Amino acid sequence: MTNRDRLLGLAVVLLWGLNFLALHIGVEHFPPLFFAGLRFVVIAVAVVVLVPRPRVPLRWLLLYGLGFGVAQYAFLFIAMRAGMPTGLASLVAQSSAPFTVLLGALFLRERLRATQILGLVTAVLGMALIGWDRARHAALLPVLLTLASGLGWAFGNIGSRLAVAGGKSGEKVDPLHLSLWMAVIPPIPLFALSFLTEGPAAAAHALLAAFSATGWPALAALAYTVLLATVVATGLWTYLMSRYPAGVVAPLSLMVPVVGITSSWIFLGERPTVLSLVGGVIVIAGAFAVTSGGRARATASHTVAETSGTDAAQALRERQARAAEPVPEDVRAAG
Repeated sequence: MTNRDRLLGLAVVLLWGLNFLALHIGVEHFPPLFFAGLRFVVIAVAVVVLVPRPRVPLRWLLLYGLGFGVAQYAFLFIAMRAGMPTGLASLVAQSSAPFTVLLGALFLRERLRATQILGLVTAVLGMALIGWDRARHAALLPVLLTLASGLGWAFGNIGSRLAVAGGKSGEKVDPLHLSLWMAVIPPIPLFALSFLTEGPAAAAHALLAAFSATGWPALAALAYTVLLATVVATGLWTYLMSRYPAGVVAPLSLMVPVVGITSSWIFLGERPTVLSLVGGVIVIAGAFAVTSGGRARATASHTVAETSGTDAAQALRERQARAAEPVPEDVRAAG
């Protein structure tokens, strides 16, 4: 991964880490499924009118939207409403990284280097330590719901990569357009689930209260979530996923908890335990190990978007297989 793209990845980390504060405010005010639907419907209306639909197979766009938009946020918001601490939620949600790597290996045939496998194992052990520490002091259900959120995110990551690789008519897929059109998928299923489980009265009451004199924090949280966390951060994330193998990009999300836990500590007074902090350090160490040595494989997927249909998927597999071979010492030194 180039230095420029690493900086873009760190920008996503910052925006998503701070977003957990906005989610905390929003979930306290709105019913969780209704808030998740609001997050996307504000974007969806403008997207349908102003943004050309990317020429990608509908099935991959649906996988992207249902995984990243519906499953991730439905489970995450319900978990936070059920008592999942904000900082800890930012950590457990990053289970999407190992989930994405495993799904990438299964469905995209992406091969991992030994250092990346070691880094993933390290990160998983760190998350397991934090989960064990949490289970000693509180209910386990919110943690399991957040893990389900991470799995949904992982399926969304795979959907976005397959959508880019399967662009129709040889057209290059714009990652920002793809991420924006992803937002068109979640509102209907999320609002339907909200109607069935939360009831229309609760949603209407929360929406009216948001426009009262004391409701501005909820609207500010919604604005941050929609504009910065979704439009900007998700657009950058989709761009990185279109250029690099899922196993290289996804572990960057493991650094989101550093921002999430720190900001929750400062602004919400959530004080993590010593074991949680130790686990966080282990997670970050694993994330750096996974993202190291990815430059050679980055070139392999850089031109995937320029190929269409089945040829793109085949090209992706062949390039990643070649890139997984050992890199000569002189090439590594030049990089």
